[in-house]
Amino acid sequence: MIELTTSRSRPTQAQGLTRRSLLKAGYLGLAGLSLADLLRIEAKAKENSTAQGKELSIILVWLDGGPPQHETYDPKPDAPIEFRGPLKPISTSVAGVVISELLPEHARHMDKMSIIRSMHHHTGDHFAAAHWMLTGVLGSTSLNLAPQNPSAGAIIAKLKGAKRPGLPAYVGLPNTHSVGLAPGYHGGAYLGLAYNPFSADGDPNSDNYQVPNLTPPSGVDLPRLTERRSLLQAFDQVRRDVDTSGVMEGLDRFGQDAYAMVSSPATRSAFDIRKESPHLRDRYGRNTWGQSALVARRLVQAGVRFVTLTYGGWDYHSSLEVGMKRVLPQLDQAVGTLIDDLAMRGLLETTIVLVMGEFGRTPRINQGLPGIDPVPGRDHWGDLMSVLVAGGRFAPGRVVGSSNSRGEVPKDCPITPPDLLVTLYHQMGIDPATTFQDRSGRPIPIGSTGRVIHELF
Repeated sequence: MIELTTSRSRPTQAQGLTRRSLLKAGYLGLAGLSLADLLRIEAKAKENSTAQGKELSIILVWLDGGPPQHETYDPKPDAPIEFRGPLKPISTSVAGVVISELLPEHARHMDKMSIIRSMHHHTGDHFAAAHWMLTGVLGSTSLNLAPQNPSAGAIIAKLKGAKRPGLPAYVGLPNTHSVGLAPGYHGGAYLGLAYNPFSADGDPNSDNYQVPNLTPPSGVDLPRLTERRSLLQAFDQVRRDVDTSGVMEGLDRFGQDAYAMVSSPATRSAFDIRKESPHLRDRYGRNTWGQSALVARRLVQAGVRFVTLTYGGWDYHSSLEVGMKRVLPQLDQAVGTLIDDLAMRGLLETTIVLVMGEFGRTPRINQGLPGIDPVPGRDHWGDLMSVLVAGGRFAPGRVVGSSNSRGEVPKDCPITPPDLLVTLYHQMGIDPATTFQDRSGRPIPIGSTGRVIHELF
């Protein structure tokens, strides 16, 4: 195997070489390759990359409100008490890597996960930060809640679609509408409503859980629904013929997808958590978060491309220790079991699991909320946060980047939201230079200013 190395890059295997690097190295002549040969190799590599990306799904565990880095994936046991916080670190299955004592399942499966400890941006505004993390662009703020750019989930749904016909490409649960305007920054923005996540909101832990919009109206069976659909298509044809705005086309796509899902037994079956054994449901946790993670596994197994699990309630300006003891055990059980379940079914290689929120929390613990809840907590902090990455052919058991001794800012290998999203697109076989027109007709590249995080490979 021939490898080339430059001063700015790590060794690159021949099948992954770019045309530019080969020409710079004078490799064509040495190898006896013509330009036509090189173009064939390049096309084959691109084809393989696209084929690999076509197989992948993503589960995003979105921790809405901003989880603290010190109490989750980046503890600072040697920092002064006002920084290190109330929780102790524990060892993991990867030597030298420690995480919060309230994440024992994460610790047990750390050899299947990696942690980015140097993610950062520069805003403490919930809405601006959420928009930045989910879309790769600083767009919306608390003064302008409307989504300005499509989320990575929406872009991937548009470019890749579902892995199997009749299934939604993009699903959100159990509370898709908790960020900004419904469906918030998880949505399609200027890509159109057809690329918003299909909402499966509700509590999968409830015996009465039913996915909205997957059941025909009362008294309307599928044959009658088919007849009504044909009739509506006939009536709409005139409007469709004269429409030049693209709105009707978007509604057509939305209607086609909705009809396919309602009429698909595979879709209804994928959401039917009752098909799982009581033992496995217990392992995930008999709560909303645990059962939602189990639904997510069922969905990617069935062929859904992108699933977002919105777990709210992380904004602990006060009562931090009590809050962490409430939410971390549920998160730990849900994520730990999800990773284990995917791995045991052979699905982890083709499923990327991300755990992140919109920002981290202040390194120095505050005095709580005077007059309301004067128990210490942490405030908003966009200058540092941690992100968990697993599966999807990423290297496991790694820590990418580090923070300084007090968990304030990145110490090395700083990572930004666009970097993470470009890395997802790369792994999915999507060209980050791809552009879409925004509402004003300007071409907007999906990759923004990001770079591929090579340290994850």
